[in-house]
Amino acid sequence: MNYFPAFLNLKGKPCLLVGGGSVASRKADMLLTAGARLTIVAPEICPKLTRQVVSGQIIHRVGRFKPSDVNGYWLVVNASDDPECALQVFKAANKAGIFCNSVDDKAHCSFVTPAIIDRNPVVVAVSSGGTAPLLVRKIRAQIEMILPKRLGQLAALAAEWRDRVKNCIDDLLSRRRFWEQVFDGSISDDVLAGRIQSARRNIASLLEAAACPRDKEGEVWLVGAGPGDPSLLTVRALQLMQRADVVVHDRLVSDEVLALVRRDAEKISVGKAAKCKSTTQEEINKLLIDLAHDGKRICRLKGGDPFIFGRGGEEIEALANADIRYQVVPGITAAAGCAAYSGIPLTHRDIAQSVVFLTAHGKDSVDRLDWASLARDKQTLALYMAVGRFPDIQNKLIEYGSSPDTPIAIIERGTNDHQRVIHGCLEHLTNLAKQHDIIAPALLIIGEVAGFGVGLDWFEGRSIVQPSEVLIPAAVL
Repeated sequence: MNYFPAFLNLKGKPCLLVGGGSVASRKADMLLTAGARLTIVAPEICPKLTRQVVSGQIIHRVGRFKPSDVNGYWLVVNASDDPECALQVFKAANKAGIFCNSVDDKAHCSFVTPAIIDRNPVVVAVSSGGTAPLLVRKIRAQIEMILPKRLGQLAALAAEWRDRVKNCIDDLLSRRRFWEQVFDGSISDDVLAGRIQSARRNIASLLEAAACPRDKEGEVWLVGAGPGDPSLLTVRALQLMQRADVVVHDRLVSDEVLALVRRDAEKISVGKAAKCKSTTQEEINKLLIDLAHDGKRICRLKGGDPFIFGRGGEEIEALANADIRYQVVPGITAAAGCAAYSGIPLTHRDIAQSVVFLTAHGKDSVDRLDWASLARDKQTLALYMAVGRFPDIQNKLIEYGSSPDTPIAIIERGTNDHQRVIHGCLEHLTNLAKQHDIIAPALLIIGEVAGFGVGLDWFEGRSIVQPSEVLIPAAVL
């Protein structure tokens, strides 16, 4: 973050504007709208500014800018087209400890003005720190289309009722849920449709009902966070992440995804890591139940999909037995996401008619697998949590008939900016992992389709191919 975002209260504050042309006129309108007491310094000013001076909205100090002109002002805006003047204004303001902005001149700014979407009292500001103003204008136009024109009236209604709600509902969590009902339900619909009196009647009824004590009722949402890239979250996942009081998350949930959680939500990590003390599944189940009994809304955030090697089934079974409400939001599982970001189709009508998801995690998991079935041709194997079991996987598959030349791909930190893909063949799987210091999380793909990633990779991660080891499918050539 190159600039600290802030909204300034300029009501009654003395502000100085240098310049008298059309650009200065636009800046004057913005400052006046914010309630500033505005003085302009310029030899001459445009007709619109002249009218505002005559009407008493602006004071005009005739003449060229002098460094002493900044004294006594709260902030200064330079809208002149003179580079030498811009430097003088910037130096004088800095020396006096006054914030300064020079229009379209980032070098002479101690603050930058954003693009504004005004739904007073709701204001949205967008900035690129002066690096890409045209991009910012495009973003502003997109936001303008999304935000309803009467959004400010909804905020004004909330301000009108805020003290009454605070006096009537003591508990912070209950107040938050009250306002969520206001903003997400029929009251919001009334305001946005222009039915203000109906909205006032409905908010009064809602407050009366909320003031009546009742048993707390929590709920748990099992949400798939996907393989790492936050843009792969579902819309429903993002909605619930923003509503949760508590987020209980796994180690595989990326920092970028966690950054999208509501800021004031409590975050509890229950991640499991190899050779480290970790939270048991029984402890996680109890935590979810206890939080729900406290009336909390819990987002149980899991990497990938909750029902694919995520123990989601065990958790909803425990919740159901405890009579806790729950719902499940699917996510993109690691095999689908990581393979796609590596240019590897998991199925292909010529060389892979099926795909098998399996895990090599756990003490006896490798011994329990049906290796004769897994060693068949024309299928893809996608192995989760297998980094520590590569020697066993390699030896078992070759023992049961898989060709040592079978293509493999090891995808480390799939879908994020540090993604790394190691291509090779089954015979050298273990050596490749050691040579390239593969660490979890990593997904292993075995089968002819793994060779596709050599020619069809598109994501700007790091792809490493062992020379003369991978047989690239003819469809790629």
